Amino acid sequence: MARYTGPRHRACRRARTPLCQSKRCPVERRPYPPGQHGRGRIRESDYLIQLREKQKLRAMYGVLEKQFRRYYEEADRRPGVTGEVLLQLLELRLDNVVWRAGFAATRPQARQLVNHGHFLVNGKKVDIPSYQVRPGDVITVKERSRDLLVIQHSIDTRDRVIPDWISVDDDQRRIEILARPRRDQIDTDINEQLIVELYSK
Repeated sequence: MARYTGPRHRACRRARTPLCQSKRCPVERRPYPPGQHGRGRIRESDYLIQLREKQKLRAMYGVLEKQFRRYYEEADRRPGVTGEVLLQLLELRLDNVVWRAGFAATRPQARQLVNHGHFLVNGKKVDIPSYQVRPGDVITVKERSRDLLVIQHSIDTRDRVIPDWISVDDDQRRIEILARPRRDQIDTDINEQLIVELYSK
């Protein structure tokens, strides 16, 4: 399983946004890029703005460059607005759905829970975080994992609204995908058009 293992907050400071979902992200204290020239940069080219938006989206979902490019190519092939389809593909990753449902505190934690085989999709164990779920799929916590302290704590301390495109039953540890998310249902602070322009060059 390939994933970013470098400094956690470097991407946050580069994007000037807390991407790590940590409550104590240093971007609050140092809202400028890392490195000795971080404060000195004044002019920002169009390419820099587009690249920053792409890196921001990659860091949010924990996707490496090669996989992200495949997502973009798949979104470009499908009918519809490319940027919106790209966000839909990322939202319908199994680890992201687990996080959206509130069964994990952060996306990296959801990725680890999926990777350790704690979730079933339509009754079958799936341990691939990038697995694409579809409308009608039912995700449940494995019987032996229902009382996991991590999942219970995440449910008890959930502080975000569950989106309309999924249905969650906390007692049964069950998630149902009702529909593909629309752009207005995805609260990700991203200008996806900039990413499409970057890859269209």
